[in-house]
Amino acid sequence: MILPSPEALDAVVLWTAATHGQPAWAHAPRLVIRAPEKRCGKSRLLDVIEGTCYSPLITVNCSTAAIYRSIGGDDPPTILLDEADTIFGGKQAEANEDLRGLLNAGHQRNRPTTRWNQQKQQVERIATFAMAALAGIGQMPDTIEDRAVVVKMRRRTRAEKVAPYRHRRDGPALRQIASDLTTWIRANIVELEQAEPTMPLEDRAADTWEPLIALADLAGSNWPERARRTAQALNAAREGDTEFSDRLRLLIDCRTVFGSFDAMPSTVLLDRLKALPEAPWADYNSGAGLTAMKLGVLLKEYEINSRTIRFPAPVGQVKGFHRGAFADAWERYCPPEDEPAAEPYQPYQDDLPAGQPPVRLLRPVRLEPYHDHDDDHAGTA
Repeated sequence: MILPSPEALDAVVLWTAATHGQPAWAHAPRLVIRAPEKRCGKSRLLDVIEGTCYSPLITVNCSTAAIYRSIGGDDPPTILLDEADTIFGGKQAEANEDLRGLLNAGHQRNRPTTRWNQQKQQVERIATFAMAALAGIGQMPDTIEDRAVVVKMRRRTRAEKVAPYRHRRDGPALRQIASDLTTWIRANIVELEQAEPTMPLEDRAADTWEPLIALADLAGSNWPERARRTAQALNAAREGDTEFSDRLRLLIDCRTVFGSFDAMPSTVLLDRLKALPEAPWADYNSGAGLTAMKLGVLLKEYEINSRTIRFPAPVGQVKGFHRGAFADAWERYCPPEDEPAAEPYQPYQDDLPAGQPPVRLLRPVRLEPYHDHDDDHAGTA
C-alpha cells in the first residue's frame, strides 16, 4: 500500500492493532477510509485490514439486523463495511438510518439497543459495541466521522509502484501478524484496561483516540510520540473539511459580517450574508434566497432573536440583532477565528448636512444604535 502520509499509515496500524484489544476499551473508534474517486486503494486497504484485524466480519450489503446479531456479546467481531457510500449516500441514506444509529451507539460501551421479540414475547437488549471500519467514496455521515479515525486515500501516480496483492499468497502472512497481535495484546489486557494515557485531544476526539494511544504507550520506543502526532494531524485534517450544518454555517457567517458592529438591521444582515463569496445564502431555500423568517428560525435554536432597535437616520426604528445576542453561541459553537474578521463597510452616516441624501461610506466605522432615552433626537440627521 501507498498511504497519503506517514501519519495515515501509523493510524491504520494502530487502529488495526487496537481491534485485538476490544475487551479493554471503553470506546470503539471507527476507521473511515474515503477517497474522492474510485481506484484510490480503499478496498485494497480494507483487504489488508481484514487479514490483520481481530475476527473480521467484512460485508458490502449486510442488513442491520444481521450485524446486530453478529456483534453478540463481550468479544465482538471487527465490522468491515466496503462500498459504504452506497449505504449512506443518496436515496439509500434514509433507509439505512438504523445502521447509522447502530454505528453511532456502538462507539461507546454499554449502549445496547432494545427490541421487542414477538416470538418470545419479551424485551431483548442487543449489544452494539464493536470496532468498525467503513470504506467508500466521499464523506461518511458526520455523526460517524465524528467518532472515527479518518484516512483520506488518493490515487497513485504512475511513478508510485506497489507489489501486487495476492490473497492466497499474502493471506497467511497477514493472518500470522493477526495471531501475533492477539497473543501480545491479550497478554497485556489488564494493563490496557487500566491505562489512562495523556491525551493531546479533548472530548469525543480523545475518546476515539485513547485506545490507539494506550496501545502505542504499551509498544514503547518512538510509538508514543508518533501516535500523539498522528492523532493531532488527522484530527486537524478532519476538522478542516467538516461540513457544517446550515445553522452552524449561518452562525459562523453572521460572525464574519458583523465584524465589530454592536447592532445591525435584519435587512442589512441578510444582504451581507447573501453577498458573502461561496456562501449558500443567495440561493438558499430552493433558489429564493435566505429570508428574514428563515433567518429567525435557524438562529432560534441558539436562542438568538431579533429585536426592535433604533438606528441612526435614515434607518430609524427597525427589526435587527444586537451583537451581544450572538456572543455566547459564537463562543460555544464556532471554530476559533484565525484572525479578526474584516470589518464590513458602514452603509449609514449620521452627521449629514441638512438636505443632503445619505451616502455609502468607504471606510469602516462603528455602528452605534440609538437608545430609548434619546427620543429627543430621534429622526434627526
